[in-house]
Amino acid sequence: MAIHTSVGEVENHHHAIKIWEVNRDRLALMQQKISDSPSLLSLSAGRSSCCIFRVPQSLIDINGRCYQPQIVSIGPYHRGKPHLKMIEEHKWRFLGTLLNRTQSKGLALEDYLKAVQLLEKKARECYSSAIIDLGTDEFTEMLVLDGCFVIELFKRIGGVVPIDGDDPLFCLSWVNSFFSRDLIRLENQIPFFILECLFDLSRMPGEESGPSLSTLTLNFFNIAIQRPDDFINKFHNHKGKHLLDFLRSSFIPEGYEEPQPGNYTNTHVIQCISKLKRAGIKLKAGDEDSFLVIKFRHGVIEMPTITIDDFMSAFLLNCVAYEQCHKSCSKHMTTYATLLDCLINTGKDVAYLSDQNIIENYFGTDAEIASFVNNLGKDVAFDIDICYLSELFNKVDHYYKNHWHVNWASFKYTYFSTPWSFISAFAAFILLLLTVAQTLFSILAYVRPP
Repeated sequence: MAIHTSVGEVENHHHAIKIWEVNRDRLALMQQKISDSPSLLSLSAGRSSCCIFRVPQSLIDINGRCYQPQIVSIGPYHRGKPHLKMIEEHKWRFLGTLLNRTQSKGLALEDYLKAVQLLEKKARECYSSAIIDLGTDEFTEMLVLDGCFVIELFKRIGGVVPIDGDDPLFCLSWVNSFFSRDLIRLENQIPFFILECLFDLSRMPGEESGPSLSTLTLNFFNIAIQRPDDFINKFHNHKGKHLLDFLRSSFIPEGYEEPQPGNYTNTHVIQCISKLKRAGIKLKAGDEDSFLVIKFRHGVIEMPTITIDDFMSAFLLNCVAYEQCHKSCSKHMTTYATLLDCLINTGKDVAYLSDQNIIENYFGTDAEIASFVNNLGKDVAFDIDICYLSELFNKVDHYYKNHWHVNWASFKYTYFSTPWSFISAFAAFILLLLTVAQTLFSILAYVRPP
């Protein structure tokens, strides 16, 4: 007798067990990824020696191309981009000129390469992204080429080396303004100690008594900033981690350090200038050399004039980005940006600051300045309790919340802000006096009739 068994019955009685085998190639790939060190944000990015960073994407989304070079690349991050090739050719021309000048003291190209190669490891640790696409030879070549270009540029602007009257980099006025902006972009830097090495090596006999690298650097950027000469002379031996940090730190005044951790008070943000005015708080232009020196006394905020133009906007944005990234960096520019963001809400606030000579606007409309300032402090990590202006924030907030000040200022704002409001208030006051007098006469006539 034949026995018939269905497929379902077989599957019910016999459970097939499939053993999953690990893909050996996939396993090897995973092991490789475990052993590899991060490259986009290297392990050295958390050290104080790391000072040249990729700008966070959140800031790029807000401020766009303000962090990217427009005409010249310095360092590895934007090296080789097509729109920067024009100046790349002139870098080699500048290097040739420098070598022709220094060969008289026995220096050749290999001497510059050897000197910089000794600093290669230290220089690589300055970058937050591992420079894995450049070997020792290419990395050293880049540092020498870019560093010598910057030094030659500074020396020609500073009058140490004569300028060819037909040199297109100096005949075309638009080029220099782009140079000054590109050299303070965070992603477009080489370490300052590389510039110092090349500067010292390329100094000719008799130049020892000439301007230092610090002086030449400040003179170059002073074309855009316009600070007094006696201010620049104080920074003869000023140092920095790179050009952006060098220029940024030159604005930080003595005596305006940030509070030490644990030594701070609970700090309050302040209101916009439109509201502060109604509480009797005024603003006036200060006379300090640095716009970071801000004071508050007797109901008046003193702020030195700041010129906001294409250079200063790029400088402030890149300073804030740098302070967001660097572990050991103070937050002076971020604090200043926060103060501006507090004071300015609309174009009317900008107009008032312009009327008080606190802002010189070469940037755009008042509304565009307001938008720039508001974006300057957007998506920025900032601890107001340990900023260098924390005491000022608290003093202004306390004055603002003082009821006597607020009530008196509100009265003045309501009745004395314009001639017509004053006339109306005065007429109402006279009418009140006449009414009171009429009432008194009526009472007297009733009590003591004639």
